[in-house]
Amino acid sequence: MTTGRFYRFLHRVTVVPWRSIAGEALDRVLLVAKTVRGPSMLPTINITGDIVAVERISPRWSLITAGDIVLLRSPENPLKTVTKRVLALEGEAVTFVVDPAKGDVVHTVLVPKGHLWVQGDNIYESRDSRQFGPVPYGLIQGRAFCKVWPPENFGFFRQKM
Repeated sequence: MTTGRFYRFLHRVTVVPWRSIAGEALDRVLLVAKTVRGPSMLPTINITGDIVAVERISPRWSLITAGDIVLLRSPENPLKTVTKRVLALEGEAVTFVVDPAKGDVVHTVLVPKGHLWVQGDNIYESRDSRQFGPVPYGLIQGRAFCKVWPPENFGFFRQKM
């Protein structure tokens, strides 16, 4: 009788998709590779797309710093993930050119508590905090730290300000 229970238990355990569960856990908690494309992060990230390594620990432990490249849920379209560089943290003042294509009018904003100021490296082709304001910290999905593909561009991102 006990042997029958053990075999039933063993059968249930072996049919559980452990590899899939472990992969999902790794993706949600630790590390993931993401394809990032678009003109807003030129020249750091290629317009046709680069695969970057993204760690998910920094946002959860509030370890994001100015200069980091982050993936975040778009404040304008929650179905979209965007990649931007953090320029200022909560409590910091940031001065920015409102529309660099049309002139040099500048504004200064104090980033509120629980928010970050993000901008694309290519300010002429980026929709970022200049348009939608400071971003709630809760929208940050991860910190990109390394370009993985294409292989000739493999390397860690530098913190740029």
